[in-house]
Amino acid sequence: MKSVNPATNAFIKDYPEHSEQEVVEILKKVNNRYQSWKQQPFSNRSSLMHKTADLLRSKTEELARLMSVEMGKIIREARAEVEKCAWVCDYYADNAEHLLADEPIETDASNSFISFEPIGTILAVMPWNFPFWQVFRFAAPALMAGNTAVLKHASNVPGCALAIEQIFSEAGFPDDTFRTLMIRASAVPMVIKDDRIKAVTLTGSEPAGKTVASLASENIKKSVLELGGSDPFIVLDDADIPACIKTSATARMINTGQSCIAAKRFIVVQSQLATFEKQQTQIMAGMKVGDPLDEKSEAGPLARMDLVRELNDQVQKSIEQGARVLTGGKPIDGDGAFYQPTVLTDVRKGMPVYEQETFGPVSAIIPVKDAEEAVNVANDSRFGLGGSIWSRDIAQAIDVARRIETGGVFINGMTKSDPRLPFGGIKKSGYGRELSYFGIREFVNIKTIWVA
Repeated sequence: MKSVNPATNAFIKDYPEHSEQEVVEILKKVNNRYQSWKQQPFSNRSSLMHKTADLLRSKTEELARLMSVEMGKIIREARAEVEKCAWVCDYYADNAEHLLADEPIETDASNSFISFEPIGTILAVMPWNFPFWQVFRFAAPALMAGNTAVLKHASNVPGCALAIEQIFSEAGFPDDTFRTLMIRASAVPMVIKDDRIKAVTLTGSEPAGKTVASLASENIKKSVLELGGSDPFIVLDDADIPACIKTSATARMINTGQSCIAAKRFIVVQSQLATFEKQQTQIMAGMKVGDPLDEKSEAGPLARMDLVRELNDQVQKSIEQGARVLTGGKPIDGDGAFYQPTVLTDVRKGMPVYEQETFGPVSAIIPVKDAEEAVNVANDSRFGLGGSIWSRDIAQAIDVARRIETGGVFINGMTKSDPRLPFGGIKKSGYGRELSYFGIREFVNIKTIWVA
């Protein structure tokens, strides 16, 4: 495995892969550790998780730079990602015991209750786009619940993968509570089939989700999937346009557009269309694209050159089918995996930017006549992860939100993940939930105890 800087295409470092025998030995050790870790009181687990949060904050610059160099995240967003990881560690350190407390149920018994108990070692298959956050939002609740964990991270962020393992070690977690497997995707089936793995969680692409879900079900193991998204950003006729426009660019360009919950389809009523097109185009066209380590950069490279080619193919095919370019629309010449911030309008059903997830800095504007058509267009997608609605009429916005087929809807705000709120999707965006009390209860044994 090797790291390549996507801003320059320069080689960074080689990392040795684990052999099959090394993987088996790691799984044995992590499973053995589970036998003692599950017995640890919440107070001990909480202390270690708080130390992890403190360590993350103390290493913010080091870890942020690693992300920027290895996958191209602009440095300001990388720092914010480290802080968010610390937040989720503190959240579960403070709340896990309460979230997993016995739940009494009134029955014909003298005493009956539900107990939430750990199940064993959980495999996490994680993506490169948020190389720390995606891992910590799984690991913090899993470890606090008393499980142990192994990570198979994306192959282009091996440095981040090993850094996360080191953080848990430095924070004082017992050896083999959390381990990184330096393996490629082809080795994942072997790990899922291993009896020491009790469940699997994946954040990634739709094809990867199908493969992991199939393997998990064949081996009668629970899985949680957070897959792609083509989130609608709905602008109704009474939207606060200045606030809406400012947020729209941020919502599209977070992580240079490489986010499952980034706004991708901008569904705009005709009365607001001209203003929205003009102002979003001005913002997108004026963004500074450059070195992610430059404090002034507002967008960096995509994570790999093949992603540039894939995104450009989606854009060009949509243009051929009638989409109109307001700004951008091409890769940026020179070294690095850079793509122009792009706004397309007159987007309609059948175009790639309407039907597919666009993982990069491309806005697709879809004109509609009213709120009813906006709902129909928003739901005309195989994805169902997140979305946002902009309207001064909150009652109307809530009514529209209830009709949107996604795992979350944000009214007059940008879609985001928050440790206090459940996160996940429906349809082809996956199933199960992360974060909140729903997330920590995904990988526990929900046990009924009944006393005569």
